[in-house]
Amino acid sequence: MVSPVMWSRYLLHKLNYSVTLTMKNHKIGHIAGSQIKDSVWKNLFQGRLTFIHWNKGSEMEPTLAPQGGTLLVRKMPLANPKNVFVGDVVVLKDPEKPEDYLVRRLAAVEGQEMVSTDEKDTPFVLEEDECWVLADNVTLKPKEARDSRTFGPFSMSDVIGRVMYSMRSAVEHGPVQNRSFPIWQNEETPQTLHVQRSRLAE
Repeated sequence: MVSPVMWSRYLLHKLNYSVTLTMKNHKIGHIAGSQIKDSVWKNLFQGRLTFIHWNKGSEMEPTLAPQGGTLLVRKMPLANPKNVFVGDVVVLKDPEKPEDYLVRRLAAVEGQEMVSTDEKDTPFVLEEDECWVLADNVTLKPKEARDSRTFGPFSMSDVIGRVMYSMRSAVEHGPVQNRSFPIWQNEETPQTLHVQRSRLAE
C-alpha cells in the first residue's frame, strides 16, 4: 500500500512536470498564453512521468545488455544540470535521426573544460546548455560509440529523460545507478574532463 507521503511526492513531481512542460511549449510557441491553464491540467491528469524505451546495442555494455532490454525512463521536459547530473545514464535525441533515441552516460556539463588525449586537439569549455555524453563500452572506437566524440557537444534540450530501471529478462533486472545530487557538490569533482582522442577520431 502506498503511503500518503509517497502520493504527495508523486503529485508534486507530476505538477512540476506539467508546469515545466507547459511553459516550455509556450516559450517555443506551441501553445498560446490562453492555453496555459488547460495545458497544465491536461498534462497533470493525462501526462506520464515515465515511459518505456527498448534499447539494443553494445554501446552501453556492460551497464546495459548488448542483446537488448527494456528501460524505464523518467521524462525530463526541461533538462538542466539541476535535475540531470554528470554520471547519469540518459536518453537523448539521435543527431542523425531526431526521431530515434540514443542511450549514453552524461560525462560533463556546461562550464567544464574538455581536454583530449590527442595533443593536436585544442581544449575547450562547454558553453551554456551544452553537455558531453559518452558510451560506457570503452572497447569501441569513437565512431562506433556514436557519442560526443563523434558528434561534439549535445544540447541539454536533446536530453529526453533519465534511465531509472533496466529489464533484461524476467529474472535479470534492476535499477540503473545514477547520481542523487549534482556532481559539483562532490569535493573530488574534476573541472576538466580528459577524453580519448578527438571528437572526430577514427
